[in-house]
Amino acid sequence: MINKSLTAAALALVAVATATPSFAQGIEIGRDGVRLVDPNARRDDDMRRDDRRAAREIGERDAIRIARGEGVREVDDVRRTSRSFRVVGVDRSGDDIQVDIDRRSGDVLSVR
Repeated sequence: MINKSLTAAALALVAVATATPSFAQGIEIGRDGVRLVDPNARRDDDMRRDDRRAAREIGERDAIRIARGEGVREVDDVRRTSRSFRVVGVDRSGDDIQVDIDRRSGDVLSVR
């Protein structure tokens, strides 16, 4: 009788121990490569990443990419002003074109 009780208790203990959630790490694949992510710290990292994006400005490459979307074929000059990037170049028809882009949001301010 005691033997059966010990066996049942051992089985119950094994069942409870294997039913607990695993504490595995997740994988995040992004432009920075592959990295391991702690599932508990994920929320904090996402909030910090959002804060960094809000404080971050677009770069010169991003400004050129946005200007190409507005019709710039060849880029002659990129000037950084206090609040914007000014991309000067040539459009597809060979005319001069100038695109002003907000440094924080990436919005197109003007196309001349």
